[in-house]
Order: sequence, then C-alpha cells, then structure tokens
Amino acid sequence: MLAWSLEALNRATSIAAVIIAAPPGSEAAVEAVAADVIGADPAVEVRVTAGGETRSQSVARAVGLAEAEMIAVHDAARPLITPALVDDLVALLASDPGAAAVIAAAPITDTVKRAAEPRPAGGADDVAVIAATESRDHLWAAQTPQVFRAAALREALGADPAHLLEATDEAMLVERAGGRVLMRPTPAPNIKVTSPFDARIVAGLLAERRR
Repeated sequence: MLAWSLEALNRATSIAAVIIAAPPGSEAAVEAVAADVIGADPAVEVRVTAGGETRSQSVARAVGLAEAEMIAVHDAARPLITPALVDDLVALLASDPGAAAVIAAAPITDTVKRAAEPRPAGGADDVAVIAATESRDHLWAAQTPQVFRAAALREALGADPAHLLEATDEAMLVERAGGRVLMRPTPAPNIKVTSPFDARIVAGLLAERRR
C-alpha cells in the first residue's frame, strides 16, 4: 500500500518532499520500498524516520523534519490517492488565507444510528441498542490527504497529551485549536484498508487504473 501512495505523491506537482514515519525497526525495509518505487530520478525527496507509539507522535516526528509552509498528512492505508487529489487540496488551501487546513472527505450516505452505549469491541454476538437516528445532512467521513499550514499543524501537535492520544486525525487537533478546516469531496474511491476484504476491493480498483 505504501508503494501506491508514494507513486502518487511522486507525481503530484505540489509535493517537494515526502517524510515517512515508519514503525520502529522497519526503517530499512521502508527505504527499500521507496527506492524501488521512486527510482534513480525521483521528483520528490524521500526521507524515512521512526514513528512513535501513537499516531500523533508519528506525525509530530515527521513534521519535525519538514521545512515547508504547507504540510500534507496521508495514511498509507489509503492507497487509492491520486496526484490530482493532492494537488487540488494544496491549491485550495493556498487560495484561502483564512483556512488552517483542508481535508479530503466523503459525504455520509448511510443512515446513521447513535447507540445508547459506546460501540462494542466487535464480534458476531455483540448487540447495540439504538438511542437515536442522526441527521446525515451535515455529516462527512474524514479521509486523507489532509493539508495544513505548517504553523497551525505544529501548534496543534503541541496540545495537551490527553487530546493528542484521543485524536483520530490531525484535523481534529487543528479544529480544537480554533483553526478553520475546509473539506473537499473526493471525486473517486479513497478507501481505507482495514480488512482483507478492503484489500481485495482496492486491489481490483488499482488493477483497473493500470489497464
């Protein structure tokens, strides 16, 4: 999955460098993947650093090595990223000086139920009781890439450690810091691979792109 994301970022005209936060101990393997994808004549500089114990720690370590005025954060688990999407998000943020960030997102189309208790951990026998049906009119599913003004992202990553621990994406941290965050609907599937079934779907979609 990392290879597909790297290929797209290497072809995005708005990206000058890619910093990969790799699981500690896997840096050499990740560097090998990057070298294989990017080749001898890369359009972007690629660097690899050891990630942290949490998402926010990993992002903070990568951001600490970045020198750009705008920083894009992307999950390799979304390998359907395209150069056009990256460039579009960067251009949108650049065109709105009052915005701190812009994220890729998809309007929620399913009917959304709120449970009476926190979501079960999982399992065929788990049952939840519906407390309410929520309006989906204003609901979006956040995705990556997420593009930030570097100053706003650095400030957000310096938040209370408890807030960093519970954050599921960096946009959430920027929102809490008072930043204005835009959402851009993704024009194509941007699936997050969290199961073998997701991987099969993504593999099929990537194969279609290659035809």
